Amino acid sequence: MIPVLPKTFMERMKKQLGEEFDSFLACFSGEEYNGIRVNTGKISVEDFLLKTPFRLSPVPWCQNGFYYHKDEHVTKHPYYFAGLYYVQEPSAMLPASGLPIEEGDIVLDLCAAPGGKSTELLSKLQGSGLLISNDVSASRAKALVKNLAIWGAANCCITAETPHKLLEQFGCCFDKILVDAPCSGEGMFRKDYSLMDAWQERGPETYVPLQLEILDCAVQMLKPGGMLAYSTCTFSEAEDEDTVAAMLMRYPELELVQPEMTNGFSSGKAPCKKSIRLWPHKIKGEGHFFALMRKRSELPQGEMQRSITTESNTKKHTEYAPPALYTETELRKNHSKIPAEVRDFLGQLPEKFRKSFIFTQLGEQCFLLPPYRLPQKIRYLRTGILLGTFKSKRFEPSQALAMLLDASSFPSVLNLGASDPRVLRYLKGETLELTAEEEETQKQKGWILVCTDGFGLGWGKYVNGSVRNKYYPGWRLQ
Repeated sequence: MIPVLPKTFMERMKKQLGEEFDSFLACFSGEEYNGIRVNTGKISVEDFLLKTPFRLSPVPWCQNGFYYHKDEHVTKHPYYFAGLYYVQEPSAMLPASGLPIEEGDIVLDLCAAPGGKSTELLSKLQGSGLLISNDVSASRAKALVKNLAIWGAANCCITAETPHKLLEQFGCCFDKILVDAPCSGEGMFRKDYSLMDAWQERGPETYVPLQLEILDCAVQMLKPGGMLAYSTCTFSEAEDEDTVAAMLMRYPELELVQPEMTNGFSSGKAPCKKSIRLWPHKIKGEGHFFALMRKRSELPQGEMQRSITTESNTKKHTEYAPPALYTETELRKNHSKIPAEVRDFLGQLPEKFRKSFIFTQLGEQCFLLPPYRLPQKIRYLRTGILLGTFKSKRFEPSQALAMLLDASSFPSVLNLGASDPRVLRYLKGETLELTAEEEETQKQKGWILVCTDGFGLGWGKYVNGSVRNKYYPGWRLQ
């Protein structure tokens, strides 16, 4: 059954699509598509496909993306809690997969909540470089903290700032920037009918000034030679091609880059034919727009920087100044200040945790920070790894740390198969009893990493044949 779509939306889409309009309209009564994206930082796609019980088929525009059948309970499986995949609408996989990330890049996800795109950017960084994952809303950014922790984020800072504040503090330093902009959400009408009511209250004309303001800051934060991806989930040309065209006019140093085209993709309208549109009547997914821009190191011959009268440009940021790394000497000096009890625990972890991060303690909380000198006047919700809490000479490791580990990363491990009923009991917060064979492998009381098929789920405390549950209460399976 086709929902009752807003009249003005229907009129505009009929004009925009012409003879394709009837096919477009028919898709609103068609099938919805659901997807998961494999965490290649924890498992290869090939190994995941060998392990997964789900019926999957590839998403053409994302190498690690797959459609799953709507009857599959993907959010109840232990692999979901181990962070082996992220549930994401298939079309929404395009922006992060389409932004070419290189090892060591400094990357900004400017409108990041709830974190789907940031998780893919982290996977593409493969533990190198740095990701700043930002959302102006601190309440929305809380979802970022959880989703990135489950994914296994280490080289990442989560911030809740305006683009203007980030520009003021970071200046021109990013190799890659992703702007998945706030928009009128027309591309999601089929999935969520309630968005139509919001659209009638705040249509495309509401979002265009905001999109331009965000992009103005993003361009100035992008280093010469860097790449900027702009995406929306709307069909509105005013928010899509017209917004990109306006930025190309404002900044002659920007040029559109042709992303890889996949069967079913459509090109944007001129002068943005190198942009991509995903139409729900042509692909298995919802509506999306994607444009990729490069900031040239030099202006084209004869071009001059145009003056712009937006507030974000009152102070120009043109010098490239990447965050400086701490030296090895500074890292060694920093680690010498770590409390003995914390240092003893760190000694049980892989070497990278001791050599590649800066230790800091804020109250009872201990952190391992990425080894970059970061601006201080920023609202950070999470910087690097929450290592754990240290109180009265007792150290308790964090849930976030467990998500970065596997069965080979800690000396004391309880590794349960995904079909073992104790996995669900653990995720519900219950105490676990060990088999006689498992008990023989535990040599002393203390912390134990609980895993499923080798992948970290959380912590427990081994005491006399049982494991006291230390799985984070806020994440427990209900």
